[in-house]
Amino acid sequence: MKVEDNKVVQFLYELKDEQQAVLESTKEERVAYLHGCNNMMAGLENALSGKCVGDKFSVTLAPEEAYGERIEGSLQRVPVKHLQGAKKWKPGMVATVQTEQGQRQVTIVKVGKFMVTVDSNHPFAGKTLTFDLEVVGIRDASDEEIAHGHAHGVGGHQH
Repeated sequence: MKVEDNKVVQFLYELKDEQQAVLESTKEERVAYLHGCNNMMAGLENALSGKCVGDKFSVTLAPEEAYGERIEGSLQRVPVKHLQGAKKWKPGMVATVQTEQGQRQVTIVKVGKFMVTVDSNHPFAGKTLTFDLEVVGIRDASDEEIAHGHAHGVGGHQH
């Protein structure tokens, strides 16, 4: 079975920057997504297309294929209570906030008593990134997953 539209794909990855420093690693936690439904950055989805279980490979993505270019002046003030990921915040820390487009990672710039200033660029925006990938599972998506537009279960969306 190959990675193609309407397949749930599970993979492991290690993410490196241009200096080969590891930024993220899934270790043994599988990531799952529904191929062909724009749930994954385009560069990764294109690289995974046509692959099979057991395939291990690397792909280097320019910013526009990954997390996008940095947008200067993307500072916003957000109530502290909306930040997820820590109890005490300091500049430079990465937080998760819930937006109308789903969860988003932001970087803390300034902390006040009730409000924080965040940079809404993804922490990896503007970076050329290398993903070392291993495809560990491919299956047909269920009708429900296709209707919802995302994978369910291990590594996917939990309702």
